[in-house]
Amino acid sequence: MTETSARFALPFILPGQAQKEIFHNEALTTIDCALHSCVKGFATEPPAEPVSGEGWIVEAGASGAWAGRTGCLATWTSAGWRFVSPVPGMMVWDKEASHWIYWNGEAWSDGAMPAAALMINGEQVVGPRQPDIPTPSGGTTIDAESRSAIGAIIVTLKSHGLID
Repeated sequence: MTETSARFALPFILPGQAQKEIFHNEALTTIDCALHSCVKGFATEPPAEPVSGEGWIVEAGASGAWAGRTGCLATWTSAGWRFVSPVPGMMVWDKEASHWIYWNGEAWSDGAMPAAALMINGEQVVGPRQPDIPTPSGGTTIDAESRSAIGAIIVTLKSHGLID
């Protein structure tokens, strides 16, 4: 049996271990830092006067207590800084930017979120791209103004990347 959990290195209580409460409390503190975490953004230096529970994502080139912790979640606790190494798929709320960011396995991403579809109230509103929309042609009745308007709509949608 290992001494820590696989994903977040939470300390296990081992048989015959003395002072089990220390290991248990350390695990709870790490869970508190990692579970549904929110951060105040990215930073390279610890703040001068952090408040317990505040967290940041450590950027490359960090100094002080954060040196060598690039990519980690840094959370201030009553016992000092706690660091959690991210795992693929981990998401945190960036309070400064007001959006989710996630660890893609190599770096934090605050850009496009990977998803198969976007659902609102059980209805799919965005999903996989559909086939290319052809320019209007054919038919027995030709309405040049309609074709021109539809063509302009297609050009606009393509220019914004909404259709191929």
